[in-house]
Amino acid sequence: MPGIADRADLKGRKAAVIGGGLGIGRAISLALAQCGVDLAISDRAADELSETLAAAKACSVTAFARHFDALDVAALGRFYDEIATQFGSLDIVVNVVGGCDFGMAFDDTSPDDWAHDIHRNFGYVIHSTKAALPLIRKSGRGGSIINFTTIEAHRGAATISVYAGAKAATTNFSRALANELGHERIRINTIAPDMTPSRGNDESTHRAGGMAMGDTPPDMLAKSVTMAVPLGVPPSPDDLANAVLFLASDLSAGVTGTVLHVDGGTFASSGFLRWAPGLFSPLPPPQVAQVLVGND
Repeated sequence: MPGIADRADLKGRKAAVIGGGLGIGRAISLALAQCGVDLAISDRAADELSETLAAAKACSVTAFARHFDALDVAALGRFYDEIATQFGSLDIVVNVVGGCDFGMAFDDTSPDDWAHDIHRNFGYVIHSTKAALPLIRKSGRGGSIINFTTIEAHRGAATISVYAGAKAATTNFSRALANELGHERIRINTIAPDMTPSRGNDESTHRAGGMAMGDTPPDMLAKSVTMAVPLGVPPSPDDLANAVLFLASDLSAGVTGTVLHVDGGTFASSGFLRWAPGLFSPLPPPQVAQVLVGND
């Protein structure tokens, strides 16, 4: 019986990773390269992109990288034109780019803010998918498009409502298109993380005036994670990369139009926090509630 690597059948395939230069994107790019996937990587972080490209090439795959902002539709189109020239076809596309500024009340945001959040969490995904489809069809064997959404697309995320709505749009766009393209064996799925420690997530919390996960005292972080994350630890960038490998490979040949929640169980818990061993509740214990109300 073939081993898992043979069943995954990733070696020699070609992938585009939009936002693949640092953090979660870097982990995804390198995981694909380590499995023998040729790579086209884009990112707006030039130095980190160069480092990721070098590490990918060290895996003995063909790879190139281009520095641009994925929200620039023209630059994104040129990137896919270059993929067509260098690779001829694609098997895998991963749209990683996204983000928001936490902690801004809706009343304090403007139409320009809304447009920006919608484009960086939904609009560019449409453009990327449209440009990728002809290249995937050229492979003659279908392909896999993996779009990053978020747990916030599945719950009422106060102070980031436009972001949550845009990610929900990406989720249902992916589901609908999976239905439309299934007969071509083009699979489209989404990954919904929660707060994974990464530079991008840390910067978002800093902009909100909060404390980034990387700056949180270890004992405080451990206690909060134990309360909120059923597995007791937030998923790492490598955990998300592993999910991408699954959805990109033949191991998920029968999976399309679905959301893979890689969040340590926070979506399943839906606010049922572990306040103490054996004490699970969406509401804080009375003594905690008294402290919170006193500080409100």
